This record gives sequence, structure tokens and C-alpha cells, in this order.
Amino acid sequence: MDYCFRSLTRLSVSTIVLAILLSSLSFTCTEAYDALDPNGNITIKWDIISWTPDGYVAVVTMYNFQQYRHISPPGWTLGWTWAKKEVIWSMMGSQTTEQGDCSKYKSAQPHCCKKTPTVVDLLPGTPYNQQIANCCKGGVINSWAQDPNNYASSFQVSVGAAGTTNKTVKPPKNFTLLAPGPGYTCGPAVVGKPTKFITPDGRRVTQAMMTWNVTCTYSQFLAQKTPTCCVSLSSFYNETIVPCPTCTCGCQNNITHPGSCVDAHSPYLASVVNGPGKNTLTPLVQCTKHMCPIRVHWHVKLNYKEYWRVKVTITNFNYRMNYSQWNLVVQHPNFDNLTQIFSFNYKPLTPYSSINDTAMLWGVKFYNDFLNQAGPLGNVQSELLFRKDKSTFTFEKGWAFPRRIYFNGDNCVMPPPDAYPYLPNASSRLRFSLFTIMSTCLAVFFVFV
Repeated sequence: MDYCFRSLTRLSVSTIVLAILLSSLSFTCTEAYDALDPNGNITIKWDIISWTPDGYVAVVTMYNFQQYRHISPPGWTLGWTWAKKEVIWSMMGSQTTEQGDCSKYKSAQPHCCKKTPTVVDLLPGTPYNQQIANCCKGGVINSWAQDPNNYASSFQVSVGAAGTTNKTVKPPKNFTLLAPGPGYTCGPAVVGKPTKFITPDGRRVTQAMMTWNVTCTYSQFLAQKTPTCCVSLSSFYNETIVPCPTCTCGCQNNITHPGSCVDAHSPYLASVVNGPGKNTLTPLVQCTKHMCPIRVHWHVKLNYKEYWRVKVTITNFNYRMNYSQWNLVVQHPNFDNLTQIFSFNYKPLTPYSSINDTAMLWGVKFYNDFLNQAGPLGNVQSELLFRKDKSTFTFEKGWAFPRRIYFNGDNCVMPPPDAYPYLPNASSRLRFSLFTIMSTCLAVFFVFV
């Protein structure tokens, strides 16, 4: 009997451990899915526009179909593996980072002979005879919702030692996309409907010989090991300021990891900021308890009869990064009654058309669309005016605070709900009064006994 009990206990423990592992695995997988942008992806179109004696000429275009996640400087890096022994004879609008071993070509030298080429965009100011449409932006691609006129990047490639018909040509495989760091996973090239091109005068339409489509999706887990932003909260009805959770993006540890953060008041601040590593993507953050490069503060500012007002402040604690074309995505149930927004652009995001509770905010061009590096100018702010819906509006139970916040497409860490500023009410004062009375009575009792 005792043996059976021990066996059942071990079985139960094993079952619990297995359930925990499976739940953590499912959490990791589902986290790559963005509920606020369920169809967001980067689509790569590889259009063969003409055949050559030993291959073809193709126009490769990356479309950023993500609502709010863009590719920031230093830009995208695209790689793949050739299916056969292809070479790149020439390119326009981009270049490979290495030529590789082209020693077997005695006369004309190919642009690249590597089996796994790595391609980067050309910089602005490239001579016109090396450009094509939508190229030469330094690899920067804006998000589809924020800047629909600049959500694509293109280059032209002439491929040799490849097939010369639709039946003999093979698509590249193992696509990789850095934007600018890791985070994207690309699927295989799939044959799609041939792309049609309209001539500049709009009077003629041409068609690609063949089109391959590659879809790349983003995962914040792959992009970085730790969060990149956090949220702090405050309100007019409570003196408590709820800070970002301690060690949200890391912990201060200049003993074992010297240089992990910088004291804002250090006399050597300038030399540290401009020292080794200033051109890397590794953040150099100001020493704080949360250690995040970005903090978003949501302050419930004022309460009117029919409206209420919020102030949003974004602060940059990163000394190595200026954020141009930044954006903020906020989810709150009262966005369906947003009346006015000051000094930010606004666009509702409605992936589920019946629900309007998510807003995309970004800066006004030439005014506050540029978030400076850490320092006195490293912040932007705005205020939002909401109209009250009597059926749902309340300041109780943290309703006035956002459900989630994204900065530049990355989910920011919120404080725990039990730490939110609470609304003082009669019941809390009553409990305090009863406690005070009982304490007083007990004190008198023990004094006179």
C-alpha cells in the first residue's frame, strides 16, 4: 500500500513538472505572435524581370507590413544560401559585404561569389547610376502605419550560373534578416503570382517572369534577452509614484560588469559615452533601479465633469541611441472616446474591427519625432483628453492605467497590478478609523488593568 502511494506521488510530481514545461514552451511560442498586429510581417518579393545568357536579373523588394515596428539605423542586413553554384555579377541599390573567392573567373570579375552572400543597403547620396526606386536609405524602413510612403526597400541583382527558364531556375534558401539585430525568422521562398509593374507614365504594365515570396516574422524573445522598456505610473488622486519594477532590464553591477551603466552626474560622463563601443548597438544606460533604455510614464493628471486627462512622458536613458521615427502603442478601453491629443500624431489600431481600444502615437515631424539620447533633452511628452463613458468609466481598481504599452514595437514591462496607485475611498478611511479606535481601547485597557 505504501509502495503504491509513493509511486502515485512520483507520478503526480512528474505530471506536474511535465505540465509546467509544456506550459512554458507554449508561452514562448505564443509570445512570438503579436495580438495587436496579428498580420504583421516583412515580405520579401524576388521578381525575375529578365533572362540573361547564364541566369537572370531580379528586383528584390522588402515590404514592411508591420503596423508599428520599423527597421532603424544602421538598417537591414539580408542573407541567403544559393540553391546551386550561382554568382552575383552585379547589383544596383545595394552591395554584398564580401566578394568571396572569384579566382576561377579570369576576365570579368563577379560582384560576389560566396555561397551565402550578405547584402546591405546603400547609403543616401549614392550616385544615380547605382540607384533604383526605393533604394539607398541606409537600410532604414519605416512602419506601414506610421509612414506608408516609405515602408519598402528594393535592390536589383544580376545572377549568373543559374537557370535560364522557369523550370531550371531555383530560388535561394535559408533566408536571414537582421533589422538591425536578430529577431526575425524567415520562411522558405514560395512561388507566387508574378508581380506587375506600372511604367512611370502609367500607360503600360509589365510583368515579372517569375516571383518568389518570403515571409519573415518578428519575435521579441529572439531580438534580445532582456526587455528594452518599462512603464511607471502616477495619478492626481494618490501621492504614490509607482516606479518601473527593480531590475526590469538588468541590475546595476559595476563590480562584476564594469561599465554596465553610467552615473548621470559623473565628471567622466563625456569620455565614457564617446569611448570604445560608441558605434555599437549595445546600450549604454544611465544608472537607474530599472536599468531600461526607455521608460514610459503614464500620469492621470486631471478629472473633469465629462472628461479626464492623461500626460504621457517618454524618457531615453540610453547614451548611445537617438530614436528617430519613434512610436508608442498603448492599449486602454477609453481610446474609443479619445477627444484630443496634444503634440503627438495618433492613429487607431483595430486588428479586431469591433474593438477600438488601441492607439498608435508618434511625434510630429520636425517638432518631437526625434527622441534624443539620454540627457536633459532626452524626453518627449504629450497629453491626452478622454471623454467619459458613464457605463465604463471609473478610477477604481487601476482602470485609468493602460493595459499594455509598446515602444518601437517592443512590449514594455508594466508594474504589478497590486502596486497601482489606489483610489482613496470611504471604506479605507473607515477601516483606518476602526483600527485606530480598537488600538486606543486596547491601550487604555492595558494601562488601567
